[in-house]
Amino acid sequence: MTALRAEGITAGYGKVPIVSGISVEVADGALAAIVGPNGAGKSTFAKALAGVIRPDAGRTFVGDQEISGLPGHLVVRRGLAYVPQNGNVFPTLSVTENLEMGAFTRRAGVRERISEVLDIFPDLRTAADKKAGLLSGGQQNLLGMARALMLDPRVVILDEPTAGLSPRYTDVVWAQIARITQAGTAALVVEQNVDRALASASYVYVFVAGSNHVDGPAAQIAALDLAAIFLGHDETPAPGAGPATTATSTSTPHATREQS
Repeated sequence: MTALRAEGITAGYGKVPIVSGISVEVADGALAAIVGPNGAGKSTFAKALAGVIRPDAGRTFVGDQEISGLPGHLVVRRGLAYVPQNGNVFPTLSVTENLEMGAFTRRAGVRERISEVLDIFPDLRTAADKKAGLLSGGQQNLLGMARALMLDPRVVILDEPTAGLSPRYTDVVWAQIARITQAGTAALVVEQNVDRALASASYVYVFVAGSNHVDGPAAQIAALDLAAIFLGHDETPAPGAGPATTATSTSTPHATREQS
């Protein structure tokens, strides 16, 4: 079953779009990644899907529910959670209070859900009463992810969750992302660390200059000359698609759940 489907998304912050005609698809429980050079439009695309900015064109679905153009709070109600790179916690609130804020539309079972989420993030359980602003950068990123799970989303979008982290905490964050997908929640991760994305995701989208240049299973993308792609010097056909010299891959991507 498809958790997230975006078709022909065009979005930006003014008259000139930052991303144009991008489509992605992520299955339930799958882990997909978006990589690309700085300025490729990765974060803009994530914001457009999550309702942080309104797309100029295209349609987005969570399961069979269309969420195109809905404001963020309604997108969350439809089953899509978004964790931004910055400002992903309430620094003056405790870890527990942050999780309670993540359950703002949950009518019952908040305490039980907090306990379930803390089982996924054991590092946070020991800091449950600590103010979020006193956590390390890595712990804050984990808390942002944990808060996003409070409403049992079908899919979570993570915007550069390991940016600025030490190698140790990068490992911790990716391990937690894997645990999220193993529990059945789909994840779409915007990641600057290309090697880590290729090692962890089952399906990878490569954005260049606001378009989806190529996409495919991680092993196929890893075999490409990504440095040349990022610099705009690549003429390699997309795996299972048309020529990579076209602005957007012509494949119909399906990020599937990685089998153990």
